[in-house]
Amino acid sequence: MDLAKSNLTRNILIGLGLGVIAGLVLSQMISFQVDEAGKFLTDKNGRKILSDGFVETYVVSGGLELLGAIFIKALKLIVVPLVFVSLVCGTAALDDIRKLGTIGLKTLGLYLGTTGIAISIAIGLSLVFKPGSGLSEVAKRVYEPREGESILEVLSGIVPNNLASAFLQADMLQIIFSAVLLGVALLVSGQPGQRILNLFSDLNEVIMKLIVIIMFYAPIGVFAKIAQVFATEGFDTILALGKYFLLVVVALVIHGTIVYPTLLKVLSGLNPITFFRKMRDPQVFAFSTASSNATIPVTLRTLENRMGAHNKVASFTVPLGATINMDGTAIMQGVATVFIAQFAGIDLGIGQILTVIFTATIASVGTAGVPSAGLIMLVIVLNQVGLPVEHIGLIIGIDRLLDMVRTAVNVTGDCAVTCIVAKSEKQLDEKIYNDADAG
Repeated sequence: MDLAKSNLTRNILIGLGLGVIAGLVLSQMISFQVDEAGKFLTDKNGRKILSDGFVETYVVSGGLELLGAIFIKALKLIVVPLVFVSLVCGTAALDDIRKLGTIGLKTLGLYLGTTGIAISIAIGLSLVFKPGSGLSEVAKRVYEPREGESILEVLSGIVPNNLASAFLQADMLQIIFSAVLLGVALLVSGQPGQRILNLFSDLNEVIMKLIVIIMFYAPIGVFAKIAQVFATEGFDTILALGKYFLLVVVALVIHGTIVYPTLLKVLSGLNPITFFRKMRDPQVFAFSTASSNATIPVTLRTLENRMGAHNKVASFTVPLGATINMDGTAIMQGVATVFIAQFAGIDLGIGQILTVIFTATIASVGTAGVPSAGLIMLVIVLNQVGLPVEHIGLIIGIDRLLDMVRTAVNVTGDCAVTCIVAKSEKQLDEKIYNDADAG
């Protein structure tokens, strides 16, 4: 099977466009359950509950839900084995174990640094344009926040109680820790370690072929997911919260099209235009799934086959980025915090703004790469500066759409940092990077 010959990107974009059209048509045909006060009834994830009509039950919650669920589950099916096997291979293939330390420090520094820049841009724009000033109650939803883990709990949770639980719960930080540990053990075990490494290398090749097989279903899955999102959310809520929505999108665009290309050019000398031309597949997948973790297979394949980044680097930076590099999420948290403060009539002082920047940057380490996880981490940020958590209900109606955009930005950051680190470690083939037809 050849993904290039199948015009995968074209088919995915067609599926995405048809999904938007179908979703907007369906949004005019469905209704939602409300209580006696006229407020929307929501499920535990804050999504409006559909009524019991034919279109709602059999089309939106039936066929589209089924096709979309199969798509997401097929992607997640291979994420854990892919990350574990690929990272074991990458770590064990290092000729000097000290390189793992330098790769780790560079990657962590860049991820946290870009997150700090992202939230600073978001807060700066919010203070200037004041998205929450003079806003009436626009969203008839009640948000009951789930308790998020503290930073200490996240850090201590990196080490798993046992490997089986890490795999069963798909805990990326624990899987990364375990894979690196095993890779180091194979590296220092001589001939026995080499024999086991050969087995992992063969497994890695098989998993890559499995990715190719799953990708052929992608256009159908993208169509179903996009259609369902636009059917249930439509543009009504966006219009009501237009200023907030546009401000988040503008901040995301600035970060994705100015900050990343600048860092890529300054720190690696690589051509940003070439980079963006090769980012279409990961960005489209990230947008349609709203999950950095589900996009890992596509991201790794693009970096290694299309951009020339060696598996030694990409197998470490990509899974780590899907877990801790949440620039798009930090932008949402920055704008949302100022928005909620302005809506509640609370002035944020310099100390509180600095607290938001620091807390959101650190909290990004604990944000899972799954849809809407950023809302849970937003609870931590709001609590730190004493803002009313219940006002998250104002923005939850459009968060699903924004989640799709910010996930695409997150994945773009993962790839940019990987290219920078790979180039600095001489683990990037520039002939492949500059070849428009590579991969």
